[in-house]
Amino acid sequence: MPRMQSLSGDDLVVVTGGAGFIGSHIVSHLAELGLRVVVSDLFGSGDKWRNIASAQLYDLVRPDMLPEWLERHSGKVAAIVHMAAISSTTETDIDRFVANNIRLTLDLWEWCAANAARLIYASSAATYGDGSAGFSDDQAPAALAALRPLNAYGWSKHVVDRRVVEDVVHGRPSPPQWAGLKFFNVYGPHEAHKGDMQSVVGKVCPIIEAGGTVTLFKSHNPAYRDGGQLRDFVYVKDCVATVSWLLQNPKVTGLFNVGSGAARSFLDLVNAVGAAVGRSPKVRFVDTPAELRDKYQYFTQADISKLRAAGFDQPFYSLEEGVRDFVQSRRGAE
Repeated sequence: MPRMQSLSGDDLVVVTGGAGFIGSHIVSHLAELGLRVVVSDLFGSGDKWRNIASAQLYDLVRPDMLPEWLERHSGKVAAIVHMAAISSTTETDIDRFVANNIRLTLDLWEWCAANAARLIYASSAATYGDGSAGFSDDQAPAALAALRPLNAYGWSKHVVDRRVVEDVVHGRPSPPQWAGLKFFNVYGPHEAHKGDMQSVVGKVCPIIEAGGTVTLFKSHNPAYRDGGQLRDFVYVKDCVATVSWLLQNPKVTGLFNVGSGAARSFLDLVNAVGAAVGRSPKVRFVDTPAELRDKYQYFTQADISKLRAAGFDQPFYSLEEGVRDFVQSRRGAE
């Protein structure tokens, strides 16, 4: 297996949230490349450990022990890929976002800056709010200041993006490479542990396979028909490819959108799953809960021109290709 350029087999790469959805795919990929991978995550009593069961790991660290572990291994850690976060858009305890999404990320930012380690962290398309300010990953402070996230999750990611950029603009200490990845609607294997927060693809696939009826939200915007709400659905393998490419290109820094670049409807998604599993899907529509209506995005589409201009030229999976691969992986795991 070829080693990754710019990283050696003696380097340690820490992946926070490494047993989670996106993180576990990154862990498996980096381990296959022969890197010494360290996972920081909580496992609880469920099957989350299965997400990384086949990966060759160098170490596992509880998140509350990570600061001490990093100090003991300073000088050996080449990069931190920070995927850990409270990702629930319906979480009401704002202090959890502050502690887990803001404070932890900034602690890692400062540690990487002080220890010359590279940092790639998960931001989110939720920073764009209702999209009225567009979906360009322009990192100019004025452009970031114009964004209005609709929920506390998006706000927590936005706080970090703005602080990071401010440090860079003012020449304050920063990691030798850094990238904040604004993930759009990611789907793929290893989502089951997320429960109600897993992707729509993950939720509807078993329903359609069993011949059940999929429930989608009605549109409360006259510009969109029921099921016609549009999202940029991005396959998790494309997220991994982006992280891998960044680690191979240490001179590339900045905020980057990670999405397919093509907005597709929820009905497109349901039909793609139906085609992949060989069933004609049945759909019913219900009212969007009142508490979500003023926070609901009707359109998201990543502008990926900045990532392309930086040199990332791999094609993204189409919705149909990604769903087909996801369904095949599900069946292979059974």
